[in-house]
Amino acid sequence: MPYMKSVLGLILGGGQGARLYPLTKERSKPAVPLAGKYRLIDIPMSNCFHADIEKIAILTQFNSASLHRHIWSTYTRDQFSPGWIQILAAEQTPHNRDWYQGTADAVRKQWVEIKEAGTRYVLILAGDHLYRMDYRKFVQRHIDSEAHISVAVQPVSRETVSGLGILKMGSDSRITNFTEKPKDPEILKQFESGANPDKPFLASMGIYVFNTDVLQEVLEEKLVDFGRDILPQSIDKRRVCGYTFDGFWEDIGTIRRFFEVNLRMAKANAPFDFYAAHAPIFTHARFLPGSEVQNSRLDEVLLADGCRIYDSTVRESVVGLRSIIGSEANIQSSILMGADYYETDAEKAENRRLARPDIGIGENAVIKGAIVDKNARIGRDVTIRYIPDRPEEETESWVARDGIVIVPKNAIVPDNTVI
Repeated sequence: MPYMKSVLGLILGGGQGARLYPLTKERSKPAVPLAGKYRLIDIPMSNCFHADIEKIAILTQFNSASLHRHIWSTYTRDQFSPGWIQILAAEQTPHNRDWYQGTADAVRKQWVEIKEAGTRYVLILAGDHLYRMDYRKFVQRHIDSEAHISVAVQPVSRETVSGLGILKMGSDSRITNFTEKPKDPEILKQFESGANPDKPFLASMGIYVFNTDVLQEVLEEKLVDFGRDILPQSIDKRRVCGYTFDGFWEDIGTIRRFFEVNLRMAKANAPFDFYAAHAPIFTHARFLPGSEVQNSRLDEVLLADGCRIYDSTVRESVVGLRSIIGSEANIQSSILMGADYYETDAEKAENRRLARPDIGIGENAVIKGAIVDKNARIGRDVTIRYIPDRPEEETESWVARDGIVIVPKNAIVPDNTVI
């Protein structure tokens, strides 16, 4: 579709990611691993490639080193390919001495680079959502409706509405009202669409198409955030339309959502299809060997490449790249992110000298309802229990958030520890 050559894909790298801590302790939200072998940034990047978007820019700020490495090592265009992939990192300039203050402020501070792209439309995307959308249909609807701004919207339930921006649309798809994260029951009544009793509200997905000249105009108004500021103030001044998307979509913004969405990917009826032949999700090519499983039982497990599992039981879990699971270990309802490298024999000998566990899950370990980040060392006979309503806590080797135990990246849990 020729008009996609006039679209700039602009991916927002997100803020500090406090609600995903400690997964964001050393990385930005878009760099957080997903489904065993991917990163969150791979989702919007793959959607852009499938939509033939030639120019893609990623705005980054917090803990961005690992994200930058992933992008540069994964997404490259040769000199014969049109377009480019560019990282726009937050920076201080003679005109801007502070960092990004919000989504709109981030775009404003990079406006010189965005304008240089010379595209007629700007597609603004989040870097921490899981979904598969054909952006070509979204942009086509934006053009056909002669909109100045288009918003991707999805029907949502009453249970989830308070954390989202919700809106009302007229028969011509024009948005007539918008409010951010409402909690007042009287306000909620005003926004019920009635089309689906199970999902009576329409929520903004945080995905927008702007005419580039309109985007420049709204940014000149010095507003900070798209959802909280620009959309509500643009409804009466400009033609703002909604594009209804009824496919799977999850905003992975908290530890609880991250945990639940990943485990759902291990189910037989997973709501998101990583196996879709027509639209694969791209990620860094690692050239790992196939996983080795001996005398073990795996049930509802999403198993990535390069793993070694011996004499163990793994149920309802995600097992990430290069995961090593020792004999007689029992893993249930957990996410193992794996490792960035294999340890050599010399390194393992040094581990024994220091009485330090090898990277991976030690023998006889029992792990239930936990997230084990990359390169973590879980010793022998370690027990991580699932405790309902576990209070939040942080120690040197583990963190409890949203009722889930997280073993941070590179952490060490010694032998015989009970959590």
